[in-house]
Amino acid sequence: MLFSELPLNWCRFLDDRELLDITLSADSRVLDGRAYPPLDKRMRAFQACAPNSVKAVIIGQDPYHGVDQAMGFAFSVPEGQSLPPSLKNIFRERASDLGLPIPPSGDLSCWAERGVLLMNRVLTVSPGEAGSHRSFGWERFTSHIVSRLSESKRHLVFCLWGREAQSVCSLISLRHTVIAAAHPSPLSAYRGFFGSKPFSKVNNALIAHQQSELDWSLPSDLPAD
Repeated sequence: MLFSELPLNWCRFLDDRELLDITLSADSRVLDGRAYPPLDKRMRAFQACAPNSVKAVIIGQDPYHGVDQAMGFAFSVPEGQSLPPSLKNIFRERASDLGLPIPPSGDLSCWAERGVLLMNRVLTVSPGEAGSHRSFGWERFTSHIVSRLSESKRHLVFCLWGREAQSVCSLISLRHTVIAAAHPSPLSAYRGFFGSKPFSKVNNALIAHQQSELDWSLPSDLPAD
């Protein structure tokens, strides 16, 4: 049930037998509808970005805990939702780094479609309670993903934003590029996220290994017709 929405390509990549061994310590709270995002959106990052398409991985902490904010992609919110403070700071840094405008929409799903795995360290949260599903077992699942990507792929770029994300650093092979920075939350963005230039650094690392750079633009960057 936990992985019913995980695409077959990821199940095969991660090894079905390993997934069977990963259980959460509070399954009922995760599965009974009292968690964000809802079950049908929980694996959207993996549905949008196949294992063989991953070029970069952005890892955050856990989903947004407000109503209708979490949509299965780290830091992303659906069209029409107000921009959360962390996402505003991500867009501020993108503007400083690449000269792109601050968009009105916080839907980052197109980045996933271009090869960015937008993954939180913990995939669920209780309403209104940031960090409430730590140690439920999601860390084992996301550590397994990082390990398999590190072992199976060459020259990925990992953006680890915040202490929780940086806890996977030891799982990443030296052949990959790691860009570690403070979390973009207002509580920490001034302690190393602002000025970190993650978007240009990702592209520089990709180009250095003869890969095409990523397009960090968003549909809502463009002026309306």
